[in-house]
Amino acid sequence: MEGDDHHHHDHSHHLSMCSCDIIRLLWSLLLPCIYLSLVLSLLLGLVVLGIRAWLQGRRGARGGPDGKKPMVAFFHPYCNGGGGGERVLWCALRALQNRYPGVAFAVYTGDQGVTGEQILEGARQRFNIVLPRPITFVFLSHRAMVEAGSYPHFTLLGQSLGSVFLGWEALTSLVPDVYVDSMGYAFTMPLFRYLGGCMVASYVHYPTVSTDMLSVVRDRNPRFNNADYISANPVLSAVKVLYYCLFALLYGLAGGCSHLVMVNSTWTLGHILALWRAPDRTSVVYPPCDVRSFLELPLEEEEPEEEEEEEGWEELGQETGSVVGSGGTGVKKCHSIVSVGQFRPEKDHQLQIRAFRKLLDRKEAEGPEGRESLKLVLIGGCRNEEDEDRVLMLRGLCMELGVADRVEFRLNVPYEELQKELVSATIGLHTMWNEHFGIGVVECMAAGTIILAHKSGGPMLDIVVPHHGAQTGFLADSDDSYAAAMETILALPAAERLEMRRNARLSVERFSDREFESCFLSATEPLMAGLGP
Repeated sequence: MEGDDHHHHDHSHHLSMCSCDIIRLLWSLLLPCIYLSLVLSLLLGLVVLGIRAWLQGRRGARGGPDGKKPMVAFFHPYCNGGGGGERVLWCALRALQNRYPGVAFAVYTGDQGVTGEQILEGARQRFNIVLPRPITFVFLSHRAMVEAGSYPHFTLLGQSLGSVFLGWEALTSLVPDVYVDSMGYAFTMPLFRYLGGCMVASYVHYPTVSTDMLSVVRDRNPRFNNADYISANPVLSAVKVLYYCLFALLYGLAGGCSHLVMVNSTWTLGHILALWRAPDRTSVVYPPCDVRSFLELPLEEEEPEEEEEEEGWEELGQETGSVVGSGGTGVKKCHSIVSVGQFRPEKDHQLQIRAFRKLLDRKEAEGPEGRESLKLVLIGGCRNEEDEDRVLMLRGLCMELGVADRVEFRLNVPYEELQKELVSATIGLHTMWNEHFGIGVVECMAAGTIILAHKSGGPMLDIVVPHHGAQTGFLADSDDSYAAAMETILALPAAERLEMRRNARLSVERFSDREFESCFLSATEPLMAGLGP
């Protein structure tokens, strides 16, 4: 027994010695790691300070007539586009230039093959916006780094990292005093704040990642960018949820760097508050919609007793290819169903074409004239070759469904043509799921069309809502419900349609350019106050 105890004691002592040796070994390895980490952190800090000092020097050495003025720069790589985001950019610049004459302004753009003058002329033609004085354009050469097509896998992460490199190109080209991200590239903001020493603001149209996207993957729903092979596999779906969660964490940290956050709708506000967690710095600023020019036009049936007015509308109808008759004369009208939106996948133009086919199927029961009395007009901007390929695909879908003769595509149309199409339309169509706001929806309502929008996001929460208890439009969420709603609208008596159009027009006054400018200037006042009178 004593031998066993002795053996047991030696074994315990040996284990104890081994444990001590292991601890000493780990400590001897850990100490250098700690020292190395401290040294690397110190070096990194010195590099950051050095870069920051270098960039501050570049800010002080800004040349040109505006070199000595404080500089506000907008990051908008697609500023020559024709979408609602670009309208926000030009209206914001116009408001700031009028309010702060002693401040210089710049736009970082990735558009190639155009001049600054051509971009400004495009803004005038598309949006009827003219800036009071010139601005500086900084042309970036690596916009492909933020193109979705450059990243077939891990697209969100790829685009976000690409935006950091594009942001670095922007920052080293021009160091502003105030930086405004107006396109949703949140990962550029830490760069400008901590390396550029800038005050940073952002106008968020759409959160890069949202709880809705997580739910789509979690529910294994093959919607938009959730591929079938991922939605069919629980393991891949779980990995993608984890990827989105980690990305959402990084996105929240990047967005939290903003000194000031503006969002375009109630829907976007909810997501940004959940992700960026900066309620004291976040406010809703509805985007500017050009409602004034539409509201100044008379509604079609408003004054049928005035023959001159009526003739004017007939002429406008003939110009746009529709026959317009006064309410009650019995003249057959070609009902135009108009969609306004860039040709991007999330706008879901395929749903519009499929629903239109179902509507035609329903109308064919009335005879050949039922089909001939309807046309679908798709109006939108094409930003790049990818968008142009999408239009070709949509044309192919029209051929496949046998509706090509009743569908028209109008690409990159000037403002006057957009206005004519909307004024002569009976129905304004919108199909994007969880549209952040929906400028096209507001424009349709202001123009006097009966709006039919997607039952989600901004249209449902902010726009197509009752006005003093009266209906302002319709909402739908599937091929069948869209087709049924269009059939209902077309069957409404002219007087009921007119009443709804009037209510819709009255409700969109709150989305005017003037309201936007007032709210935008009020929100940016804390950042701009120190720059000049």
